[in-house]
Amino acid sequence: MSNQMSRRSALRNLTTGAAVAATATSLSQRLGAAETALTGMKGRINHSVCKWCYPKIELNDLCVAGKKMGLQSVELLETKDFPTLKKHGLICAMVSGVPGGIENGLNRLANHDKIVAFYEDVAPKVASAGFKNIICFSGNRGGMSDEQGLENCAVGLKRITAICEKHNVVSVMELLNSKVNHKDYMCDHTKWGAELCKRVGSERFKLLYDIYHMQIMEGDVIRTIRESHQYIAHYHTGGVPGRNEIDETQELNYATIMKAITETGFKGHVAQEFIPKRDPLASLEQGVRICDV
Repeated sequence: MSNQMSRRSALRNLTTGAAVAATATSLSQRLGAAETALTGMKGRINHSVCKWCYPKIELNDLCVAGKKMGLQSVELLETKDFPTLKKHGLICAMVSGVPGGIENGLNRLANHDKIVAFYEDVAPKVASAGFKNIICFSGNRGGMSDEQGLENCAVGLKRITAICEKHNVVSVMELLNSKVNHKDYMCDHTKWGAELCKRVGSERFKLLYDIYHMQIMEGDVIRTIRESHQYIAHYHTGGVPGRNEIDETQELNYATIMKAITETGFKGHVAQEFIPKRDPLASLEQGVRICDV
């Protein structure tokens, strides 16, 4: 899979690897294989998966397979998907759908009203479902200084956290790389995100630390997690380079990273967010197994 792969292009460009495996192997066979997956989870990591990585698998089928693997959540879904999750006893550990998406976020004052309106609509629904986290994004720089972006994001987030406080949910901004996948994205370093958390000054705003993205931007993953864990509500995985499987084919030792996360006392979720090059469900099972430390 190309390093240029993104959530938006995955649905369009995923023509090899996972697609080939999906064609060659029947869904029933893959679901059957999942039955032999994980039993007796260790309980130190709460496991989730990002649905967008599996465009060939229906949500219902991913829920069936994921539940057997030990997943507690399927995420980056919208409120319309909650009934399917509930049917399978799963949650959505990170709710998606914020207007503007990745590129047009909170660093532009003109975007605030529509993003706040989204939270006003979605926060009570998320709370009613018993879920917690709703994603948000900084947006791209577009020539804006990082300092101005901090100021603008803090203005919008203070409006949003008031909504989150009312409904006992959390707004979570994702850290993404601006080097490979999301050119010009502003929230591309942990230091910037942590500073934003300080300026907002609310437990209702945290960061989504994407391990794949931050390895590309700054490395030093374990020390960063240890130093900034109080600002982190959620983690995503992904093999580096390539955003594929998180096994020995890439440069990060995910088992060691997961141990470091557990040592911080983290009680949230870790979601698999890689583009499988092999059989999708077999690779997902492998990823969950690696992270179950």
